[in-house]
Amino acid sequence: MSNYFGKKVSAAPLAVFRICFGLMLLGSIIRFWSKGWINDLYIQPKFFFPFFGFEFVKPLGQYTYFLFAFCGLCAFLVAIGLFYRLSIIGLFASFSYIELIDKSTYLNHYYFISLVSFLMIFLPAHTYFSVDAYRNKRLLAQYIPNWCIDSLKLMLCILYFYAGLAKVNSDWLLQAQPLKIWLPARNDMPIIGEWFNKRWIPYAFSWFGCIYDLSIPFLLWRAPTRMFAYVAVVTFHVLTALLFPIGVFPHIMMVAALIFFSPVFHKNLIRRISYWFRLPSDFIETTKSYFPAFYIKPLFILFFTFQLLFPFRYLLYPGELFWTEEGYRFSWRVMLMEKAGYAQFTVKDSTGKQVVVNNNDFLSTLQEKMMSTQPDMILQYAHLLRDYYALRGFQKPQVYVDSYVALNGRMGRPLISPTTDLAKETDSFKHKTWILPFHDTIEGL
Repeated sequence: MSNYFGKKVSAAPLAVFRICFGLMLLGSIIRFWSKGWINDLYIQPKFFFPFFGFEFVKPLGQYTYFLFAFCGLCAFLVAIGLFYRLSIIGLFASFSYIELIDKSTYLNHYYFISLVSFLMIFLPAHTYFSVDAYRNKRLLAQYIPNWCIDSLKLMLCILYFYAGLAKVNSDWLLQAQPLKIWLPARNDMPIIGEWFNKRWIPYAFSWFGCIYDLSIPFLLWRAPTRMFAYVAVVTFHVLTALLFPIGVFPHIMMVAALIFFSPVFHKNLIRRISYWFRLPSDFIETTKSYFPAFYIKPLFILFFTFQLLFPFRYLLYPGELFWTEEGYRFSWRVMLMEKAGYAQFTVKDSTGKQVVVNNNDFLSTLQEKMMSTQPDMILQYAHLLRDYYALRGFQKPQVYVDSYVALNGRMGRPLISPTTDLAKETDSFKHKTWILPFHDTIEGL
């Protein structure tokens, strides 16, 4: 371990990663803004679903545009390496704040970006090929500890490998679900669309996806298989981008995987960029080394220990994970299920008042779709209704829900006990006993 932590390597891979990461996030912010999603997702809704423990994160109304602008500016400054420490802290804080505003918009790749941004706060990504290092020659360093590069590789490996482990289940491998639902819906695509009607195609995609996720970290890490693996990365994520609307995630993964390439590859890339932009040699000419602060290694050990254990917290809960979703988020379970739900709420009180709620009066289309299949969001919405009708004359409102959910092509079945007064239930990390049993089994991890 002493030899490993003492090993030095070129800072070029980290510099290239910094540039690509910043530019990809800047592009994502611009795309989000241009499509009007800031208004649709963060300004127009009347109610938001905060994450448990992060209720202090509040929507900002029209000021959300300033938050996105600040996030985009930080991403650009990170890319060029100007005021790097402040910029990466700003990027982490602003992006994570956006992510935490509403549970309805949760995606695994948002979580991944927040984690990588956090790691980069402590990494010397600005000591080479950056404006900061050009302005302050004492900062410029050619070499950094090898574990600084490996920490980003490890984060990518955890994402891929855990996503692969999650696919080792009977629905994915034996029933080809949910791809058996999703792929035929894309049969209108030119050239390849007709193939999605063939029965064996969803099975082929499911098995390939599982094998790919489980093996790609090891293939990327080894030099003899790295080029083959990167071709697979590009192929896989191009197909994913074409078939499924999951935003910038495929592009980020294609760019992030470059971190596995040799320092020579990244040095040549930096020289080419320097030539294109006619940058002075002062950006890269040095022989100095950089050594991070003593506390960073223990911090990273704690961070990765948490990342390795946290996805398995679902084992602490009874019931089927895909049904209850207790411990589902933040565990790299990527595109594993198709849920369709229906939830009709009734509010009553002791005086005999009763109203059947029209969800459209309170929620956006996306929010209603996500809420109707996720028990914790159903509870949050029930509390909203309780408080709303309490202000309108209901005495100690009671909230009941009639809910049905179809999971991965199964027939719809009740999700929440219709006799439970959700107004009296509280949200916590404990098991929600008012979730009805699944009465089926999905074998696997």
